[in-house]
Amino acid sequence: MTGETDRRRLAEHLALTLVGSGMQRMAARVLAAFLFTEEDSLTAGDLSEELGVSAGSVSGAVKMVMQMGLIERVPVQGSRREHYRMRDRAWTTLYGRQHAPIDDILSAVARGVEAVEPGPARERLVYMRDFYEFLLSEVPALVERFEQRRSESRP
Repeated sequence: MTGETDRRRLAEHLALTLVGSGMQRMAARVLAAFLFTEEDSLTAGDLSEELGVSAGSVSGAVKMVMQMGLIERVPVQGSRREHYRMRDRAWTTLYGRQHAPIDDILSAVARGVEAVEPGPARERLVYMRDFYEFLLSEVPALVERFEQRRSESRP
């Protein structure tokens, strides 16, 4: 299954899967295009052509995927167009950026724990706080173990 048609079909399938998990459709399609390309970088025009959509719809999606930390702008000698590529270690970067929403949740839960008298509601809030604090404390070690395993499995 190495033909261009198969590659595009698989990219679209991945995009639909990402949409199903909450990602915006065009951002998911742009991300899938970057994941499946053999090129070092892509322009908005390349993406527009690959996806069969307008440059305008690609522009917003590229911005969104950049804000997620998965792609980055890169200079290309002799080109006046903006070029983008997948960021090195994109997934660990993305995972690391998930802390901001969890920090906000922890802050709100901490206020709830302080405001609620002892009882079932407070126990639920304390459990939630403890769970998220545990997750945050484990993330650095988890990423480190992943990188170690990856470096050991590569020639």
